[in-house]
Amino acid sequence: MGTEPAAPGSAAERVAALAALLADETRAVICLALLDGRAWTAGELARRAGVAASTATEHLNRLVAGGLLAQERQGRHRYVRLADPGAARLVEGLAARAAPGGERPVGLSAVRAGSRLARGRTCYDHLAGRIGVAVTDAMVGRGLLAADAELTPTRAGRAWFAAQGLDLTPTGRRPVTRSCLDWTERRPHLAGHAGALLCRHTFDRGWCRRVGTDRAVEVTPEGEERLGALLGIEAGAWRLPG
Repeated sequence: MGTEPAAPGSAAERVAALAALLADETRAVICLALLDGRAWTAGELARRAGVAASTATEHLNRLVAGGLLAQERQGRHRYVRLADPGAARLVEGLAARAAPGGERPVGLSAVRAGSRLARGRTCYDHLAGRIGVAVTDAMVGRGLLAADAELTPTRAGRAWFAAQGLDLTPTGRRPVTRSCLDWTERRPHLAGHAGALLCRHTFDRGWCRRVGTDRAVEVTPEGEERLGALLGIEAGAWRLPG
């Protein structure tokens, strides 16, 4: 007997359609760029992907129709962003699976860019890289987060967030905390509602800032002092080994 094709609208068809969206390198570049959590214009994404504006628009239309991106218009400008945290997790997860084993980037600019992202970056709306893992490790070490699969906030952790003026009351269906496997550190960093609050807090306070045009992040001198005082993180924790 032959294998029957999947029924129209089946889970298999939906998975195949979603995979096809990211099977194109230009669309993959666009989605990776949007992992910085910000909204980009079509023109900015066209330049980032190295394609014509009309080509970028075609790809963006497919990504929006497929549910990976959301869009809004302000005047003549069209802005797009990843549709939700689930879309971001999908893209970041694929990036982790596709991370090269022992390969090294070719060229000085590629080496510098790779080092910046490994040291610190945003993973949609939370901190990742060495910075994100260092913060997470410190919070677990101080008993603010449980060392479980979800990095659940402890009673002390909830009090710590409240002391920073951060409300852990969940919004929508997003979990309060979630463990996200860091694709450069290969260890978990804090995601979920708490991760997003903490990330925004560090930017608002000037403890972290963006570096260059990608999603790279660095800790400021003030951030080293304040995060060190709050979580006991030594300055060397932000640096890559070697």
